[in-house]
Amino acid sequence: MGASQAAAGMLAAGVEVEPGEEGQLPLNRHSQQLWPSFAAELEAASGMEIDLRTEGTLVVALNADDAARLRFNFDLQKSLGLDHQWLTGGEAKKREPYLHTNTVAAIFSPGDHQVDNRKLAKALRIAFERAGGQLHEHAPVAEILTEGNRAVGVRLESGDFHHADTTVLAAGAWSRAIPGLPDLARPPVRPVKGQMAALRMDPNEPLLRHVVWTPSVYLVPRRDGRLVIGATVEERGFNTDLTAGGVMSLIEGAWRTLPGIEELPIDELWVGFRPGSRDDAPILGPSGLDGLVLATGHHRNGILLTPVTSDAISDHILTGRTSDVIRPFGLDRFIRKAASNR
Repeated sequence: MGASQAAAGMLAAGVEVEPGEEGQLPLNRHSQQLWPSFAAELEAASGMEIDLRTEGTLVVALNADDAARLRFNFDLQKSLGLDHQWLTGGEAKKREPYLHTNTVAAIFSPGDHQVDNRKLAKALRIAFERAGGQLHEHAPVAEILTEGNRAVGVRLESGDFHHADTTVLAAGAWSRAIPGLPDLARPPVRPVKGQMAALRMDPNEPLLRHVVWTPSVYLVPRRDGRLVIGATVEERGFNTDLTAGGVMSLIEGAWRTLPGIEELPIDELWVGFRPGSRDDAPILGPSGLDGLVLATGHHRNGILLTPVTSDAISDHILTGRTSDVIRPFGLDRFIRKAASNR
């Protein structure tokens, strides 16, 4: 399953910030700020709701060691200007009464929200087709077509050709494997496997309202009663196995924070593949091959970065300019880093 369908839909520009990952914060926050208007525009264009929820996110600690690590991250996040609040265990439980009694502290991020990623994908498809776009599903690309030093379209495995002035490589975890890419334009993207689960709550009496991050998993409540639990992080290529250990780690991690899940039925189990780049940041903009633009490598932030990616890539196609907000995330950064390490 591709990352867009497999994701949890968190828009967590703030709580994901940890030491060493500060460089992506401006891009993430910029995209996060675009989400309200992007969602409204998409819902109007598609005629369907995508369930953008704005209750905020809690990151909880269940013991003193967890709290110490949480406090370290909180201080870093505050130093970066993030509007986060430190809560005692009691204050956290006032917001979410079903949290474990062992909850000793929490961070509350009022600006980190969620969207139903599967509804998002469906709405994007509807809006695209209403605008006159043609979607070719189950149509694997056999090769990128080039003439001289320029990409001119794609050939499908069916034998069909699609010629284009600009081709956007947005194949997620499969981006590196598209045939016909010259080495200079091949993005260093790998699959990062994630196992996930969903339980079924009573939508009229949900156990959670906020997105909740625990020491080992995250919990994302949906309006329809689904409770999404994620996710393992595995460097196992395109291995699709759901494993006993992976599923157990998800359920146990959720249960230690929210013991009320014990009697909830399992609704779904699945595996997805995040597109991870060499530095786990996205690869956006020119590829080094004229006519080919990259929009890949989003790793765990693909849903969050949907608005800024669509804006910046469409602007690049129409004007030839590369937006300042995505300039640090070009493919050429890997060449610069390699040169600086010599």
